[in-house]
Amino acid sequence: MREYVVDVHVHSKYSRATSKNCDLEGLYFWGKIKGIHIIGTGDFTHPEWFNEFRSKLEPAEPGLFRLKPAIAEEIDKRLPPTVRNNPIRFVPSVEIATIYSKGGKVRKLHQLVVMPSFEAVSELNARLERIGNLKADGRPILGLDSKELLRHALQSDPNALYIPAHIWTPWFGMFGSKSGFDSIAEAYEELAPEIKAIETGLSSDPGMNWRVHHLDGVAITSHSDAHSPQKLGGRQR
Repeated sequence: MREYVVDVHVHSKYSRATSKNCDLEGLYFWGKIKGIHIIGTGDFTHPEWFNEFRSKLEPAEPGLFRLKPAIAEEIDKRLPPTVRNNPIRFVPSVEIATIYSKGGKVRKLHQLVVMPSFEAVSELNARLERIGNLKADGRPILGLDSKELLRHALQSDPNALYIPAHIWTPWFGMFGSKSGFDSIAEAYEELAPEIKAIETGLSSDPGMNWRVHHLDGVAITSHSDAHSPQKLGGRQR
């Protein structure tokens, strides 16, 4: 079985405090340098970014996209010959912050949403733009129950992948001291079985995660949260 290196928690140039080089060309270039096979687009809820990457990508394997050949060939000319043939695939992804009150407590969570098609992205974006401002930042902040965000994602496409982000960070991680939650079941209630994976972060290591019984049977993933393409595959910010 072939192994793939995947980094789906990235941001575009439309997120605050990110590099102007956080575009598809930059992600493609540095993804090849670092040997990453599948890269998230990041920020798919931002309308300008969605339009931009939709115009530059074309379907590849089911659920995956590749840079259009004319664009990719120009970038490949600048790459070392040893990495030019490394295949790069993209998948639509976004990090969404939810801040809301529930049960007399303030709840704060970050979550990654990965979609398998542009049609699914369009459907989810249409739902979310009725709830909050998607144009202000590539990582939107919504006053929406995280369980309901998960519901919207699954109703947009049942193959949506929903990953609680950097679960150990204090303010917006599910197990963080300030998030308002202590378990997947508490945060997502009857939809908890739909959480198939979590993202670790700078504040965790494999041994820490393996000791938490709430994570039994849940895939443990790690991503870069890159704010510049050079940080792909690296540590969390």
